[in-house]
Amino acid sequence: MNWALTGAFLFWACAWALNEWLSRLTPRSTAGKRALGIVVPAIFGITLLVVWEGVVRGFEISPVLLTPPSAIWTRLISSIPILWADFQQTFMKAVLIGYAIGCGAGFLTAIAIDRSPFLQRGLLPLGNFVSALPIVGVAPIMVMWYGFDWPSKAAVVIIMTFFPMLVNTVQGLSASSAIDRDLMRTYAASYWQALFKLRLPAAAPFIFNALKINSTLALIGAIVAEFFGTPIVGMGFRISTEVGRMNIDMVWAEIAIAALAGSLFYGAVALLERAVTFWHPSIRNG
Repeated sequence: MNWALTGAFLFWACAWALNEWLSRLTPRSTAGKRALGIVVPAIFGITLLVVWEGVVRGFEISPVLLTPPSAIWTRLISSIPILWADFQQTFMKAVLIGYAIGCGAGFLTAIAIDRSPFLQRGLLPLGNFVSALPIVGVAPIMVMWYGFDWPSKAAVVIIMTFFPMLVNTVQGLSASSAIDRDLMRTYAASYWQALFKLRLPAAAPFIFNALKINSTLALIGAIVAEFFGTPIVGMGFRISTEVGRMNIDMVWAEIAIAALAGSLFYGAVALLERAVTFWHPSIRNG
């Protein structure tokens, strides 16, 4: 076994032992618990990168099959302008705009369904059907309808995020207990008063669950949609193009940016959820 493999596995053994020790700690302060929750995953992630690098170099694996993290980092640093332009095209335009419209439309439609038994019986089954449509079938149609630029990718994101928000919100609006609803009727509360003071707060965990699910679905949908036609910019365009050129390090750099953006997006929604639903048992006990 060469030095690259030996060093990687020695690092893995030491990191494993350290993480085992840290995982058994029980800090009393909230800050200590949060710090521990960050340090343990960080050590685990760094360990994976070190082992990845050692395995690639130790077994002399072709960079086309598996690119080492050091080469990915070098490509990422040297290609910041290209990666930034791709990020702006895909995430800041298609993802964010499609996410906002899709989630907003799903939420408002859920309120309408809650008011109409006809819509509840007719639209929800249709929604389940549409949500099962494959993205590889929808994306080319959206490109033909809205062109090659980001609006067609945003349309795909809207379709992907609309129905998770719709279904979760409808489910959440029925989460309040019968006793609470009877109490609101006893107070002669109107539909909108009961909605804003009782049912929407009870539905908040369901709504944020949909927002978190959609934060990852939106990025996946936008990237995949770019495989079917886009200007010469975008994360999906870059991945498909660089694969054909055998520039796998650039492909991994785009994947790393997408993973980081998706994780930060999900984390931002999760932090917002903690701030809004601080009263919920799952947040208080966490």
